[in-house]
Amino acid sequence: VHPTAILIGDVIVGPGVYVGPSASLRGDFGRLILEEGSNIQDNCTMHGFQGTETVVEVDGHIGHGAVLHSARIGRGALVGMNSVVMDGAVIGAESIVAAQCFVKAGSTFAPRSLIAGVPGKVLREVTDAEFAWKMEGTRQYQELAQRCRTGLRIAESLDQPEPDRPTVRWK
Repeated sequence: VHPTAILIGDVIVGPGVYVGPSASLRGDFGRLILEEGSNIQDNCTMHGFQGTETVVEVDGHIGHGAVLHSARIGRGALVGMNSVVMDGAVIGAESIVAAQCFVKAGSTFAPRSLIAGVPGKVLREVTDAEFAWKMEGTRQYQELAQRCRTGLRIAESLDQPEPDRPTVRWK
């Protein structure tokens, strides 16, 4: 959990989860659950009504700026950047919600659905290649969670970059 993320109330963070900078997880009304290996990236918001659960299942992947409200994101599903998934919506396992999609309250989508638009509609089934691409991205965030656990430090401001400053290398 990044130190600038805000977690309030009834929030359950499973093992190997990554919560990015400036994410806001408000479990002050309903319970929020991030299951094992899931990630919720920078500037995301999770919230829910009283007595509900907002859930990101195992290996769920929530892109930058997305909003989840009293919704369920299935195992291995991806919610794209700046998408909104509303109350009671269920995104099926291994589905992909395209960036900037709006999923209406109460919507239910079968596993492996590619969902896009305003409001979100199924375009077609997610291919094996698309799901493999999604899982590679999820694995990178699982590795990032481990890197952050061992190496994340609060930075001190510098007047200028250090001489010979190295570039961050992923692998």
